[in-house]
Amino acid sequence: MKTDLKKLEKSLVEINFELDEKEFQTYLDKALEHLKSHVKMDGFRKGNVPKEMVEKQVGPENLLMEAGDLAVKGAYTKFIVENNLEPIGEPEVQILKIAKDNPFLFKVKVTVLPDVELPDYKEIAAMVKGQEISVDEKEIEETLAYLQKSRAKFSQIDRGAENKDFIEIEYKNENINNGKEVRDKFILGEGGFLKDFENNIIGMKSGEEKEFVAHFPENTPNKAIAGKESTFKVKIISVQKMELPEINDEFAKSLGQDARAYREAGAPVSVFDTLVALKENLKEGITMEKNETEKQRKRGEILEKISQKTSFDIPEKMVEYEQVRLFEDMKNHIAQNFKMTFEEYLSSIKKTEEEIKKSFALEAEKRIKNFLVLRQIGKAEQIEVSNEELEAEINKALRKHQKDKIDKIDINQLKEYTKGAIYNEKVFQVLETFSNPKF
Repeated sequence: MKTDLKKLEKSLVEINFELDEKEFQTYLDKALEHLKSHVKMDGFRKGNVPKEMVEKQVGPENLLMEAGDLAVKGAYTKFIVENNLEPIGEPEVQILKIAKDNPFLFKVKVTVLPDVELPDYKEIAAMVKGQEISVDEKEIEETLAYLQKSRAKFSQIDRGAENKDFIEIEYKNENINNGKEVRDKFILGEGGFLKDFENNIIGMKSGEEKEFVAHFPENTPNKAIAGKESTFKVKIISVQKMELPEINDEFAKSLGQDARAYREAGAPVSVFDTLVALKENLKEGITMEKNETEKQRKRGEILEKISQKTSFDIPEKMVEYEQVRLFEDMKNHIAQNFKMTFEEYLSSIKKTEEEIKKSFALEAEKRIKNFLVLRQIGKAEQIEVSNEELEAEINKALRKHQKDKIDKIDINQLKEYTKGAIYNEKVFQVLETFSNPKF
């Protein structure tokens, strides 16, 4: 077999193949044997029809196409393995010459993972410094305030709504949810809704209805109404007074009692009997969160600096796949967080789906480049993921799901994702050994 490989742009390669008459004859024989097992003919058992009769029945053209298909698969697979190529997606095949008692010629175009020549990534990692972590009293107080609200008691009241009351409402607006009725609830006066909107609700009682105009802020996601006024029709479902517990030792003990129940269930939680102990626990928790945030920030900086010093052709097909994934993530985000359909969102920003997808091109390219750089560092450091490590992480992930939902999980997809996550974590851990303290 003669082959010739040409490197094209964007990690695309073209491979020309030539099988001589003898090599192609072996595939013709294989094709005939394969077709023989499927041909039915009176007087013969299935699979026992003479080859000459099989060839006559299927026709020379069909036999050639079957042989060509087998030859392409066999030759292409052999070449990929022998040359350590890693194709992305299906190859594009073009038959150049196919005839009996002649050489078989074809060419393949396929995207492959590129060769990544790394810079001195150890030196680059060593130059990235970590940032000092500290927790101030204000952060602890803010967390205490959140816990305080989570333990608030609510009681129905028969008076006009005031700031700090917990209210439940129904409202309509032609620019929200296609003008259909929306139900919502929030603490009045804490920015849970438009400022004008909340000001108009003050004084309204349960069951009361009102129509008024409110101003949308400039940063409203729906650009068609950003910075404009719009009419709302509102009905108060309920007004509840919110009573906050006093933050003292008794408050800390009440949280400690809840913690004991979790601890008895096997959860790793702290129990505290004084406010001082609670604050110390909160400080430790905030410190852990900040340390994790700083670790991720530093990892991102290390990878970014290595990527900036690395140059190679990024596979266009991988970028296209990533653009689609980012686009789908955006659609899901709109559906979950905004009271509008994706079509309404597109209309409000005056863009098409294709324009949105194209807008993700640079981000998709950056992500793919970082992925390939990280992967190459892992190769250089001979990083592997053992079956035991993979199984342990998959079991840990499955334990987080309810038993009745486990059957709906794509196990192969979960394995692929988990293996990638373990691999990346190991690579970052290696990079951190070259980096300055403290992460």
